[in-house]
Amino acid sequence: MKLFRDTRQSLIMEKNLKRYLLYALGEILLVVVGISLAFQLDNWNEDRVKRNTEISYYNNIRDQILDDKNLINSQMEFNNFYRLEFDYANDLIETNDKSKMDTLGIIIRNMVQYSDFDREGNIYETLVNSGEIKILRNDDIVQGIRELEERYIYVNRMESIHYDAMMNHVIESIKHRIKFTTGEITRPEDVFNYEFQNLLIMLLQIMNEKDEVYHKALDQIEIVKKLIDEELHIQ
Repeated sequence: MKLFRDTRQSLIMEKNLKRYLLYALGEILLVVVGISLAFQLDNWNEDRVKRNTEISYYNNIRDQILDDKNLINSQMEFNNFYRLEFDYANDLIETNDKSKMDTLGIIIRNMVQYSDFDREGNIYETLVNSGEIKILRNDDIVQGIRELEERYIYVNRMESIHYDAMMNHVIESIKHRIKFTTGEITRPEDVFNYEFQNLLIMLLQIMNEKDEVYHKALDQIEIVKKLIDEELHIQ
């Protein structure tokens, strides 16, 4: 700054207006450039902070949906295990095969089993309500998360339907037909009839649909994961 001041004083003393004006213009331009660079540096720092925050959110979402994937897989395996059992029981009733009563009794007792993903929290809704959705600049990822939440809602709805069917129909139906401690069928005539078979088929239909929605949720998780991996350049 002393150099600039000395130069100005020298030009004033020389009474060279043209050179002084050129110098003054240059000094103004230098100040403008300095201010502009300062603003650009601030903007660069702000963008860097926003980008780091955005990357942090993507990583957190990725970790969460991978945890969801593992939980859905475990619940899907649980659902399929009993779905195969109930399908086998339906075949025994359909063919009136009373040679496997002990096995059938155990399977009927297992009709109270049901898978329950029961995911708490909503990634998309939480981001929207907090305003943090604006931080995520990849519209495909945001849309993918929204669609994944719709899959989760469908899963939870089917699990609620299964739970209601079990509580309101299954328990009431089987409690008079088997002995829970041993699985012994106490009233075979009430098992090998179309009414009980209809109940078993209804349960199978619910479990089949649950399997479908589990798969759809897993497919959407893979879509979101791929989008995030591309955004983060994860191989």
